[in-house]
Amino acid sequence: MATSLKNLNIYSGLENIDFSKVKVGIAISEYNEDITGSLYKAAVETLTNEGVKEENIITKYVPGAYELTLGAQHMAMDNSIDAVICIGCVIQGETKHFDFICSAIAHGITDVSLKYNKPVAFGVLTPNDQQQALDRAGGKHGNKGVEAAVAVLKMLSF
Repeated sequence: MATSLKNLNIYSGLENIDFSKVKVGIAISEYNEDITGSLYKAAVETLTNEGVKEENIITKYVPGAYELTLGAQHMAMDNSIDAVICIGCVIQGETKHFDFICSAIAHGITDVSLKYNKPVAFGVLTPNDQQQALDRAGGKHGNKGVEAAVAVLKMLSF
């Protein structure tokens, strides 16, 4: 569903599930850190609100969104980590670079999830411009960091 038709902060389906023993890795891109920082904060807040202990949230920074897949793979290889959230933001530019990066990230994150049989969330914004990114990182459409956290929790309870 298009984000314009949905607020990313509204969710259900996690009631009465104990996540106190769950360990979640978060790979976060340093690029566009004003956006990724907001996504990260919302993801952590959602995880802790749903019962994940702060000490069970492992955060690792990668230089850019392209490096998220390798960061996610390193975290997924760790048997103590139950799920991984990838947080990044790739804003459309004037060249095809955007298309190649976004495609590589999407395929890479899917591959990591399937290879390690763990939920790996695609908390990566792919907006056309800075305003669209802001709208999805705590603005009028809510925060995709919430959506990414909810996705891994729902998949863990699948």
